[in-house]
Amino acid sequence: MPEQEVICSGLVERIGSKDAEIHYKSNHTKIDEVGEIPNHSVGLEKVVNFLLDEKVGVIKSTSEIEAVGHRVVHGGSTFSNTTIINQVVKDKIKKLFSLAPQHNPANYEGILVAESFFPNAKQIAVFDTAFHQTIPVEAYKYAIPTKFLVENNIRLYGFHGTSHKYVSEQAIAHLGIENSKLITIHLGNGCSMTAVKNGKSIDHTLGFGPVTGLIMGTRSGDIDHAIIFHLVNNLGYSLDEVNNLLQKESGMFGLTGYSDLRDIESQAEKGNKECQLALDMNAYRIKKYIGAYAAAMNGLDAIIFTAGIGENSNFIRKLVCTNMDYFGIELDDEKNNIRAKELTEIHTEKSKTKILIVPTNEEVEIAKQSYELLN
Repeated sequence: MPEQEVICSGLVERIGSKDAEIHYKSNHTKIDEVGEIPNHSVGLEKVVNFLLDEKVGVIKSTSEIEAVGHRVVHGGSTFSNTTIINQVVKDKIKKLFSLAPQHNPANYEGILVAESFFPNAKQIAVFDTAFHQTIPVEAYKYAIPTKFLVENNIRLYGFHGTSHKYVSEQAIAHLGIENSKLITIHLGNGCSMTAVKNGKSIDHTLGFGPVTGLIMGTRSGDIDHAIIFHLVNNLGYSLDEVNNLLQKESGMFGLTGYSDLRDIESQAEKGNKECQLALDMNAYRIKKYIGAYAAAMNGLDAIIFTAGIGENSNFIRKLVCTNMDYFGIELDDEKNNIRAKELTEIHTEKSKTKILIVPTNEEVEIAKQSYELLN
């Protein structure tokens, strides 16, 4: 830094499984391993071992690391900026566990483990909710008694902010528009959309927790809350069971039995009607929010697809952009049929609204914000 040169990269996934995977890549080597990684501590220890390895490593001592940037999903209303982590910050992150139970506990554990492996480094938290602190009160306040906002901080917070910030900034620089109106569409296992006006988040599909809005891998997205009461009061479900249902058993998995979109698309091509319907529902929900956010901004310059599905699924992009000519959205099918590794335009020449694929890079964004905080 600040050149943003990637010295090495990697991924530890399926933590807790006997078939966990670790991938490591530096300038002169690429390693893929499969084995048991029971927890995050063991996973990070594997990372440190790769970094220090005499043959494939890139540092000789952990003291060479000056900063460790941590993605923390929920910062509540407490954190609107990137923050150096101390005990007070850690205590506040712990208090937010209930708002992001799938994410904040793991984020917190990552901080503790990193402190033990890199004792001389500054630990820095980059909050997914921070980018959305610019959302105005009419968009973030819920229509429930005001005391719940004032006394309990119940409001829309938004997530995936690090990704939405990065790709919107890349798009603005590419388009060269001074007063821009963009919709960023982050599609992965978790999905969200943001209305970005003049570089600021003004509305977002995820809310108090990361369950509302779009149909996700295992999360329901928008649902009538009366269904929750019906499940509990009339069908005998406990609140914990309903929470698990909406978080882990719904979305594309609940609709199809498959959690990987590649499997769903493959099955749809083979004539599986449930999979095709799920894809249609997924795209329809995205279209609804494009309409809503175009109205909120009174215009639209570009829509941006990003993250694993957004960057790689030409099928979903085509479904979303079909019959959207009222919004000036016209997709070029030939341009769409690519795997974009860099910012790519996929609209026709006459399309009034630009359609972009912008590969997200949360790692670079976290590194950039960490570097700027220390300098």
